[in-house]
Amino acid sequence: MWVVHVVTAVILIGLVLIQHGKGADMGAAFGSGSAGSLFGSSGSANFLSRSTAVAATVFFVTSLSLTYLYSHPAQEQSVMDKADSSGAVQQDVPVSAAPAPDAAGSKSQQVPK
Repeated sequence: MWVVHVVTAVILIGLVLIQHGKGADMGAAFGSGSAGSLFGSSGSANFLSRSTAVAATVFFVTSLSLTYLYSHPAQEQSVMDKADSSGAVQQDVPVSAAPAPDAAGSKSQQVPK
């Protein structure tokens, strides 16, 4: 899934970079009139714009899918859980007791001077 996402991102970047921008035609529209309409629709979409729309759709779907997959992980056991359930013997390690505070409850005697 990551591979599809990264490849789609690279394709989307390439398609956007090789397209001819609408701003480039605006200067020609005032002088010659051969650039089509200035503020209206520019007609049917060409191959590059349709390819960009498809790549953007695939990119958004893979983004949402990866987000869902990583926010809802599968209920698999970890390596430690598998080791515990396989009958491995756990050793109890004794924990040393912390020193008890004095009768007043202050630890002022423990502060170095």
